Amino acid sequence: MLVIFDCDGVIVDSETIAAEVFAEHLQKLDLNVSAQECFDRFKGYSMKSCMKQLIEMLGGPIPSHFLKAMQEDTFNRFKSDLKAINGVEQAINQLELAGWRTCIASGGSHGKMRVTLGKTGLWDRFAGRIYSAVDVANGKPAPDIFLHAAREQNAAIEGCVVIEDSQAGVEAAIAAGMKVCFFDPEGLGLRNPELLQNPGVYQFCQMEQLPQLLKMV
Repeated sequence: MLVIFDCDGVIVDSETIAAEVFAEHLQKLDLNVSAQECFDRFKGYSMKSCMKQLIEMLGGPIPSHFLKAMQEDTFNRFKSDLKAINGVEQAINQLELAGWRTCIASGGSHGKMRVTLGKTGLWDRFAGRIYSAVDVANGKPAPDIFLHAAREQNAAIEGCVVIEDSQAGVEAAIAAGMKVCFFDPEGLGLRNPELLQNPGVYQFCQMEQLPQLLKMV
């Protein structure tokens, strides 16, 4: 049995920081987009997918300096401000003691995860079990990253449970044929709430609830 964790917003509390920096750099391109709008629009998507959306917003190419400058500022904020999601380490401890195997499958790059997981002291814990959207053809909401993680961990699809906090991630898990636990600490739900009615989709709001929830999955 394998628990596949997303990283941003599930293992590390990075989503708000990333949205704030993204908005700051979009405003430099004369796009009046707030941090909340960035959070809502880009949460859960790979950087490649985000850049495709940005091209549409700009109606043309992205300036060559944009991505590098934004990532540098984001990583600097991570190094100073980032924390692990409250209760996640205790939840992982309980799951592993109960016999679950764990790994991470994220839309973020390996470089980004080395920064975020390194800052929170979790890189070494998951080393060798960290998978990125850059490893596969298509990012979320395509199922590629979760199927890749299952193959690498020699886990049967029916024995995998994905822990996600975004609509793109929930869609990807459903497309992979896996059960998914939607982490929703703010109680905001999904843009498409009908996804939560799918068999095998569960919702929870505190990491402390996860070990007990997985007993019922």
